[in-house]
Amino acid sequence: QAEKFGSALVALDINTGKRIWYYQTVHHDLWDMDIPSQPSLADLKTEHGVVPAIYIPTKTGNIFALNRRTGELIVPAPETPVPQQGGVGDDRLSPTQPFSQLTFQPRERLTDKNMWGATMFDQLVCRIMFKQLKYDGPFTPPSLQGTLVFPGNVGMFEWGGIAIDPARQVAFTNPMGMPFISKLIPRGPDNPAQPNDQHPPGSEFGVQPMYGTPYGVNLHPFFSPLKFPCPEPPWGFVAGIDLRTHTIAWQHKVGTTRDATALPLPFKLGMPMLGGPLITAGGLGFLTATADNYIRAFDITTGKNVWEHRLPAGGQSTPMSYSEGGHQYILTNAGGHGSFHTKMGDYIIAYRLPD
Repeated sequence: QAEKFGSALVALDINTGKRIWYYQTVHHDLWDMDIPSQPSLADLKTEHGVVPAIYIPTKTGNIFALNRRTGELIVPAPETPVPQQGGVGDDRLSPTQPFSQLTFQPRERLTDKNMWGATMFDQLVCRIMFKQLKYDGPFTPPSLQGTLVFPGNVGMFEWGGIAIDPARQVAFTNPMGMPFISKLIPRGPDNPAQPNDQHPPGSEFGVQPMYGTPYGVNLHPFFSPLKFPCPEPPWGFVAGIDLRTHTIAWQHKVGTTRDATALPLPFKLGMPMLGGPLITAGGLGFLTATADNYIRAFDITTGKNVWEHRLPAGGQSTPMSYSEGGHQYILTNAGGHGSFHTKMGDYIIAYRLPD
């Protein structure tokens, strides 16, 4: 009862504050798989009339679709058994988790054969690290040994959310797959249960203290020595969803290695990203989130990349649109992001769309 609203969407009556319904996307969340972004609203045109829907993109890659008036699922999300071996101490594990049938979560578990590297040495190190980690698929419990969390804690969907075209009844999305390692650290002199002068609250890097619990946690991306995700690419996509059928209509890798290495080689591997998409009424989807310095436009019916422009810094943000003088503009912030080690900047850039 104490955590039933954790990792959940709650609907309230705005006039009274009374709770109408709630839906929990992860039970007893041990993985930082909270809902990362705002949900999206859509009025679905069906043979039975208009259905008021709400879509919840999640870090796990599941998109939960519900009737926003009643909280009933529009797309089935059956409770499915998840790994029970592992964990620490007397902490309990939820025996099941909801898995939406509208999902970008990989259907196959990772194996050592999926480990990749820019060099043979890179791949070898990734395979060795993989063998040392605990991994039984999604929702493998955190451990003292070190657990591979995939999809990772940044999320297949993160704070940018998804974009919906209500006229075309489609969604434009940018899922990614970047695994993390979660290793629990027992309490001790270098890992106190409460902050003190020698151990003040820290940053998002290194050991996270998790004050008030029996353990801290070392949480970081599962990267090769050359700072690429260990599982084979692609790591980032643009994808279209047909909201009439709730199926993935198309999916293409997006992003190059141009700004990720010392050598500016633009291999289109499909890059990790931070930031969300934007849709215009003209049927274009815009994205600046990839870990290379570009803004890109896509045909949302096919996913074809129809335009791109080089940014002066990392574009880890969500673009917006506005009109002025009878013209439509796309506005984006190119500020970079410390966690992604992209080029930092303080640019605000506007592009005028063709009339």
